[in-house]
Amino acid sequence: MTGRYRRAQGRRAPAPETEGDDAAPRTPRRPPTPEEQRDALLAYAFRALGQRALSAQELRARLEKRSDDPELVALVLARVQELGYQDDTQVARAENTRRGVGAMRVRQTLKRRGLDDDLIQDTLQTRDPAREAEEVAALLERRWSSFARKRDPQASAFAFLARRGYPGSMIWPAIRAFVANQGEEPEWNGEEDEG
Repeated sequence: MTGRYRRAQGRRAPAPETEGDDAAPRTPRRPPTPEEQRDALLAYAFRALGQRALSAQELRARLEKRSDDPELVALVLARVQELGYQDDTQVARAENTRRGVGAMRVRQTLKRRGLDDDLIQDTLQTRDPAREAEEVAALLERRWSSFARKRDPQASAFAFLARRGYPGSMIWPAIRAFVANQGEEPEWNGEEDEG
């Protein structure tokens, strides 16, 4: 132990007197003013948005846990949006640019986070299918050694990529091309499943 901690450890605060009538009664705390409530909720909103980009629905849910006043929650939400700290378009754009996830996964995530269907559709229209195909090929290259240890490596690869949100119409051609480059014979081409 060093310095302050050792010195502070030796000192103890005097025990509060609880016996007898000499104990001073505690004064009740005054309730916070509406301005103090607003400022506290606004500070909480900034802290929450500083940790992670939140959709309006996510931020509203967090604010409602802190305040029973729906008008105050709406006021704080409007203020952070007015200042540019919360914007659903930015949330959608950030989710859409995540690497290693396909359009279906992005759609599910944005829907779960409470974004508007029109915004989700507009966001997904900006996706580049060529970039997604490159991501699938890169994921196969990077993860194939773990798939190869499975009983059915191609099915394992398909399941992994499907969970990532890539469509089967993109996964099977990528698997066939990867296996062909490896010099292996494809076990299944997946065409029966695409009917």
